[in-house]
Amino acid sequence: MIENVVSAALPVNENLRIPRNRLEPVDLNDNRGRISIVTGAHGDELEGQFVCYEVIRRINRNKEALKGTIDIYPVLNPLGMDSGVRTVPKIDMDLNRMFPGSQDGTMMDKVTAGIVESLLGSDICIDVHASDTFVKEIPQARISDEFEQMMVPYAKYLNVDLIWINATATVHESTLAYSLCKLGVPALVMEMGLGNRINQEYGLQVVDGIFHLMKKLGLWEGDDISVKEPMVITNDDIEFIRAAESGIFISCAENNTFVKQGDKIGEIIDPLAGEVIYEVKAGCEGLLFTMREHPLAYEGALLARIIRGKEAAE
Repeated sequence: MIENVVSAALPVNENLRIPRNRLEPVDLNDNRGRISIVTGAHGDELEGQFVCYEVIRRINRNKEALKGTIDIYPVLNPLGMDSGVRTVPKIDMDLNRMFPGSQDGTMMDKVTAGIVESLLGSDICIDVHASDTFVKEIPQARISDEFEQMMVPYAKYLNVDLIWINATATVHESTLAYSLCKLGVPALVMEMGLGNRINQEYGLQVVDGIFHLMKKLGLWEGDDISVKEPMVITNDDIEFIRAAESGIFISCAENNTFVKQGDKIGEIIDPLAGEVIYEVKAGCEGLLFTMREHPLAYEGALLARIIRGKEAAE
């Protein structure tokens, strides 16, 4: 059932609507729980669109196997997605820094409060994100250390390559996942791919994990799927590689590969002089799990992340 869970009037005879597709078991008397999948908080992150499509497609193909309620929220920021921008247009604010909202606040406060209210009662909420338009990420779950014990067991079912504990920027207090956890709804962030792109391989990997989680929760009686054993890391395990000077970044290493200390992973070049400004080298041995895709790099820009001493996930 497709419905609008939030609606707000816009200035010129239009309405902001947040849609949800609710899929329920054939036998409503045998409803064993509820999982919510949300995405589209950032208008330039499209990886979740394929995830929503594929989850619904698989359920519709085998409706008898569904034993719980699956709520799909494809786009929390429709204005941003329609415009192809990360933030909410006009007010230029990050929707995922506006939770849990308030019914006594501004229009967007009421919108975010309505989203949260509609998610209360979920057994778990999965908030699917892509990376930004600059760097490519392998599939991962990001969890605040405050909720590590509650969320890591769920994350291990989700077929991600790694679980990153205390990824501060993405589990900030004003995010949807953090707000839901504080309200007693287990919620985690999944991140993968690249902004404004869809990586079907990553999407299928994540969808397999969602169905494995549904199986573990008793919400799905279809075939089970074997999943990866993810690495669990903290901020202390990560080597950040940033641009020492501004220029054009040309990569020469593949993401999700093992590198040794001193290995060349790219170059910063000067297209005017036709020269290499400097070679970008790995500062440690480990798994390259973040890699810059956008060539333009200013001094200090993130070029790569390496998990110290870790090899690529099998």
